[in-house]
This record gives sequence, structure tokens and C-alpha cells, in this order.
Amino acid sequence: MKLVQGKVVLITGASRGIGRAIALKFAEQGANVAFTYLSSVEKGEALEKELEAFGGKAKGYRSDAADFKAADELVNSVVADFGTIDILVNNAGITRDTLLMRMSEQQWDEVMNANLKSVFNLTKAVQRPMLKARKGSIVNMSSVVGVSGNAGQSNYAASKAGVIGFTKSIAQELGSRNIRCNAIAPGFIETEMTAALDEKVIQQWRESIPLKRGGSTDDVANVTLFLGSDMSAYITGQCINVCGGMLM
Repeated sequence: MKLVQGKVVLITGASRGIGRAIALKFAEQGANVAFTYLSSVEKGEALEKELEAFGGKAKGYRSDAADFKAADELVNSVVADFGTIDILVNNAGITRDTLLMRMSEQQWDEVMNANLKSVFNLTKAVQRPMLKARKGSIVNMSSVVGVSGNAGQSNYAASKAGVIGFTKSIAQELGSRNIRCNAIAPGFIETEMTAALDEKVIQQWRESIPLKRGGSTDDVANVTLFLGSDMSAYITGQCINVCGGMLM
């Protein structure tokens, strides 16, 4: 029996990187996958075909998670197409890194809207079908930076710290309805974005990590699958660091 056989998962920001790996992992484990993308239309359409190859239903939606009305409409569309939503993965996010002295109001607002307001938008919308079913699992993507902070990322760190506080609060609010809410804090995960960095810089990061390597997108996807599945039925309100020991 596959871990999420027949369950419906909605994943935001799934056209590349960690989100894509999560979508593939859930499809591989028997889930019907609804996912969003914003600008990567071709990648979104290609991912839909890849997911369908696992035998379940898959559909991509072009939607901006930071838009409150769009998020509500998205959830309504997914419920209409799939019947319900069992698992929500709030993965969409951006960075606008710079020192505070150079940071514009726009750079602050863009990050807070994409990384934190989006989590509020989707969680608020998805609680309706979950409350009706009296079950559900919500997984929010935070970051080790949200735990430790990082120079040049005050907007990103604040948004990701907010995700952790929001997660713990929702776990308390919805726990009596058998709806769980957890967060994941990835560390240095090697993706196509990090591939553009200087190899010497990447190697220095690897050496500073106790496991002596960067994480893979599958490392994060595996923990997301665990938290979405019934294997974690007695876990809620937690933030799990997936960082190779970067944070102890």
C-alpha cells in the first residue's frame, strides 16, 4: 500500500525545485496531485504529464498564492475537480535579498506576501473542505533562516519565522478537528538556483554542515510526504529542520 494512496494533495509553487520534487514524491506514493505555478507555464504543463504517468490524477493551476481572492478560487476549483483536499503543502516562496539599509518597501512587501500571506490565504481557504471531512494535514515550508536569522535576508527570515508561528497557532486551533499543521525548515538545499553559484562557495557551505553535503530536493520531499501521510498522525505544531545538522 502506498503512503498516500487515493489522497488529494494541493502543492503551491511546484513547477521547479523543492515543490516539483514534492509533487513527484506524492504522485509516486499514490496521491492525486493538484499544484500551482505562476510564471513557468511550460514547466507546469510538463510536470502535469510527468505526474499523470504514475497513474493518478494530476492538474496544474496558474494561480498567485499571494492573492487572497485567487487562493480562495483555487481551492474551490480543486475541490470541484478532485472532490476534496486531504493535504495542503504551502511551498510557494521568493527571495529579495539585500541589507536592510538598501531594502525597499517593495522588496519587503513582495517577500512577506509571497512567503507568509500566501500561507494564510491557502490555509484559510482549505480549512473548509478539511473541517467538513474532519481530517487533514497542512505542511508549511519555512527555512532554517526563519529559526536563526541571516544577514541580508531580514525580509525572508521574518517571513519564514512568521510561518513557524502561524503553523503552531493553527495546530492549536484545528487539532480538535483532526487537522494537523506542521512546518519544515530546509537548510542548504542544492537546486538549479544554487547550481549557478561558484563551486568554491558551495563547497565551503558543504564543509560547514555536519553531514558534509548539501541537501537534495528529495530530502525535503521525503519529510513532506511523512508529514502529509498517516505515518505522522500524532505529530502537529512542529517545525522539523531538514538541514544536515546545520542547526542543532
